[in-house]
Amino acid sequence: MPRPTAAQLVYGSATVFLSTLAMLLLSQTQTGVGVAVIAIAGLGLGLLVAMTAPMPGVPRVVRRRPAHAEAPAAATPLRAVPTPAERVRPVAGPARARWGGLTGPAAAPDARIGEHSR
Repeated sequence: MPRPTAAQLVYGSATVFLSTLAMLLLSQTQTGVGVAVIAIAGLGLGLLVAMTAPMPGVPRVVRRRPAHAEAPAAATPLRAVPTPAERVRPVAGPARARWGGLTGPAAAPDARIGEHSR
């Protein structure tokens, strides 16, 4: 768990002090149990405020671009991924060997499509 920042400590402490003071003045309690309940409520409220205060460098919400927004310009041009129908099928047999290609089991990679990896 990351350490609280100075701003979180200040927000939480100010919330504890001010909320406890306000609740004591508004309730006009004079019993020890009433003061203890208000003090615990003030501490809880201060803890809640301190933990929900934004931390620097940690995004709380992932912002998504609307569907109609333009895509940012890419640094490198994007290539389209060819569909299986567009892929070039290897030439099997003597024609492939003639051009310096592989022969044997490595020459037919399509035969292994669908097999499990090991």
